[in-house]
Amino acid sequence: MQFFGGSTAVEASPAPAAPPGTLTGLAGNNANVLYIFNRNGVCLLYREWHRPLRTLDAAQDQKLMFGLLFSLRSFTAKMDPTSSDKGNLGVPLLPGQGCSFHSFRTNTYKLSFMESPSGIKLILVTHAKTSDLREALRYIYNLYVEYVVKNPLYVPGTPIKSELFNTNLDQYVKTLI
Repeated sequence: MQFFGGSTAVEASPAPAAPPGTLTGLAGNNANVLYIFNRNGVCLLYREWHRPLRTLDAAQDQKLMFGLLFSLRSFTAKMDPTSSDKGNLGVPLLPGQGCSFHSFRTNTYKLSFMESPSGIKLILVTHAKTSDLREALRYIYNLYVEYVVKNPLYVPGTPIKSELFNTNLDQYVKTLI
């Protein structure tokens, strides 16, 4: 496969083999990273289960991820063939406004995305051959509501420090996929 210009051909490497159980629904943990952002782009939770290579510091990684989501949402709304009101590229969208995306896949990972009506954004990075994770993201969001939002000690907009939430999240992710 040749990329833009030049005479040098660059080969895209094939995706690695899927972990056991990924496509069959059997238990197998292939979740790598979970991000939870609020509507203002504040990372409320960054949870890592399996990340073989760390290339950025956490703050830079979170800023890049939120920027990617912002850009993808704006791009998908702009390219929406069913809407005549395209708006301006880069203008923030309200939750549920415009066309949205659910996931994208590269040769090494799959990024699944869900945004709640309140603007909470959940991003789950998994193995590239993982199937649809919309139900899994809804379940994680329900855990968030149950153990974080309903907690009278939680201050909205602050990082999530609920041990009960983290424990239930880890238990669920172990059964995921």
